[in-house]
Amino acid sequence: MIRPRQALFLIGLLFSGGFLSLLILRNNARHDLVKPHNVYPEEEKEAKPIPKYKPTPTYIPPPVQDPFPALATSNPPPIPPYNVAEKDVWKKYGLEVAPPLIIGFTRSWPMLLQAVVSYITAGWPAEQIYVVENTGMHMANARGQLSLQHPWYLSHSALRRLGVNVVQTPVLLSFAQLQNFYLSMSYTNNWPYYFWSHMDVLALGHENGFEGLTARAGEPGYKSLYTLCLEELNRTLESGERWGLRFFAYDHLTLQNPKAIEDIGGWDTLIPYYMTDCDTYTRLHMRNWTQKDANCGVITDTSVALDDLLALYRDPSITPSFSDPNPPPPPPPPEEEEEGKVENRDVATVAKEPTDPVEYWKVLLSTADRMFHYKHGGRGRNTWQSGQHGGKGELFYYDSAGFSEALEVLTEAGKEVFRRKWGHGNCDLIVGGGLKFEDQWQVLKDWE
Repeated sequence: MIRPRQALFLIGLLFSGGFLSLLILRNNARHDLVKPHNVYPEEEKEAKPIPKYKPTPTYIPPPVQDPFPALATSNPPPIPPYNVAEKDVWKKYGLEVAPPLIIGFTRSWPMLLQAVVSYITAGWPAEQIYVVENTGMHMANARGQLSLQHPWYLSHSALRRLGVNVVQTPVLLSFAQLQNFYLSMSYTNNWPYYFWSHMDVLALGHENGFEGLTARAGEPGYKSLYTLCLEELNRTLESGERWGLRFFAYDHLTLQNPKAIEDIGGWDTLIPYYMTDCDTYTRLHMRNWTQKDANCGVITDTSVALDDLLALYRDPSITPSFSDPNPPPPPPPPEEEEEGKVENRDVATVAKEPTDPVEYWKVLLSTADRMFHYKHGGRGRNTWQSGQHGGKGELFYYDSAGFSEALEVLTEAGKEVFRRKWGHGNCDLIVGGGLKFEDQWQVLKDWE
């Protein structure tokens, strides 16, 4: 017989068990509702996103060739004797310092080497030439750690054999920044003037003579490219005018007054590439700094390099020829191949052993003219910059095609900065826009 107290205990136990059962069921239901999601896709067998890669190029240009391999083992040969400058000849022109020639370099070693050798063989003393290595490669080139096919390869040892100076920028600079670096060099070296040149040029003197400037090479009264530059510099300084610069074939070779660049606030580094020259030269004009054309020789704008730079030393065993360092894809083969045809390579017609170096110079001049027309034909002006496609895995490697594409983006951004800065869409700022120096960033756009 169950006593009342026992009955109450059993009833309480029954109710407690039921309550606990309900509580457990309720908690399980809530657990199912708030069950956390797995954050690791591989455990849930979810598919990963797949990047869409660019198609593999169907054509890769051939490796570039060093146009002066002899520099690796020997010093260069003598330049034409009539172009050899007298020691310290610049002092005869009343100049304070020997005029430096600055040549900036970023990509395409064959093109730089051609420019440097052409100035040397045209009479510019090598010790007065300053190559500015603006590659962003830090010490890799100075240590010889990059290969020829690396887009930013430069041989310090070859340049030392030529006798020129090499100056390195601390980081990769844009064109406008590089110009301001030249200004900084003038402060460091106390240069009251300096010449600067693009690296994609071939320089030749007037060796066949030029009326009003120079006699024929080897004859009394002959003046080399360097001598004519000294004369122009002397004439400019003695003019007493507020001179800003002198153009030799536009700015392919330029004589620069650093005081003028300082006066306008330097090159605008927010316009890094194209249109920055228009901006700078127009501001010089607005501040009444003169800009005049001068003539010291034939400075050819080119996108190709001579196959053998010994031609510039008038080596009679070399026939001047040139090749595109970044040739386009070959056309489909014709049904019948033309005999003797060489694509992307030009060979001059020259006697096997010319006895007159001036006659050899005429062949070089003709070759330079064809080089100019090749660049300004249908190939494209700046294709030479992408001629080297190797170097992957080497120090500071950067994809060459990606670099070129990035430059295009920066260039277009700089053009837009120019338009907003001046409120005008093209380079005709003074006549076409009615603008003055103080109007920078102060005007609304004048187009819809």
